[in-house]
Amino acid sequence: MKLFGLTSPFLVGNSRVTKHMIQLLLALIPALGALVYYFGYGVLINLIFATIVALLVEAFMLHLRGRPLKPFLTDGSAIVTAVLLALALPSLAPWWLTVIGIIFAIVFAKHLYGGLGYNPFNPAMAAYVLLLISFPVEMTSWLPVNSINDHPLSFTHTFQAIFSGQLPAGLTLDTISGATPLDEMKTAIGQSVDPIFVTNHKLYGMIGGKGWEVVNLCFLIGGLFLIYRRVISWHIPVAMLASLALISSITYFITPHTSATPLLHLLSGGTMICAFFIATDPVTASTTLRGRLIFGAGIGLLTYIIRVWGGYADGIAFAVLLMNMLVPTIDYYTQPVTYGHKK
Repeated sequence: MKLFGLTSPFLVGNSRVTKHMIQLLLALIPALGALVYYFGYGVLINLIFATIVALLVEAFMLHLRGRPLKPFLTDGSAIVTAVLLALALPSLAPWWLTVIGIIFAIVFAKHLYGGLGYNPFNPAMAAYVLLLISFPVEMTSWLPVNSINDHPLSFTHTFQAIFSGQLPAGLTLDTISGATPLDEMKTAIGQSVDPIFVTNHKLYGMIGGKGWEVVNLCFLIGGLFLIYRRVISWHIPVAMLASLALISSITYFITPHTSATPLLHLLSGGTMICAFFIATDPVTASTTLRGRLIFGAGIGLLTYIIRVWGGYADGIAFAVLLMNMLVPTIDYYTQPVTYGHKK
């Protein structure tokens, strides 16, 4: 007897994977609302478009592999990958950039390894790194938050900018986009400008990047919801945030005139979405309790190293992929002792 192409025996019931993905998506709603509020309709347009493309690509790959469509399309994994990638893209990212990212994430980072459960790298982060390296201009063209944006775009103009590249008369992408708070801070410190003067810029709010601090707090709220619902454990988020906070506090205490504040590191860029929604991916993260602490701490440390001494202002995606590579080794050396056996 077969069900969905699988040989019995089997159990029929609600998919734990589907429940897991649905709760992840629900937890992202506060941050999605904040991103749309601060950065415009492009965030929502990219998200919807990325989801449609992801489902189409997922269906195509399942067909090529001779797998049943319904159980895999409805498990939510392709949608979560699409949403995470879309939230990481600039709000005016052109449509073709989203398509390339989704194809790479679903085809190369997921299905070529055997599908969900076999991929060693986080698909969304693998696609993000590909896009960042291949198309640096498009990937760093961020709009300022709406409160300081001199040229806010309507829904229609945003849609046209994404799918046709056309902006209202007199505007170009260079005139309406600019550096992110982390970009601005990294550039200024590289030019020997004291960070205390940099934070007086309109890009910065009370404790982090203007708008970014609220977005990161929304991701934090969503992450706490996931921990409360036991969708994820606390080990990786706490270890990552503690590691990033510790190393940034030490360097800020020693060299305050050449270091950003710990709060700027914690509440700018992709820190919180990584800690709760990306690093905690059950497929690509460490599976042991001690391993999760090491894995999370490693991401926090690598993120700081890349932000300060690397060539990229954020570094989250690179840190995640580098630690994904170490997961087999971490798991090997942190396996708990089997009952009845010596260490």
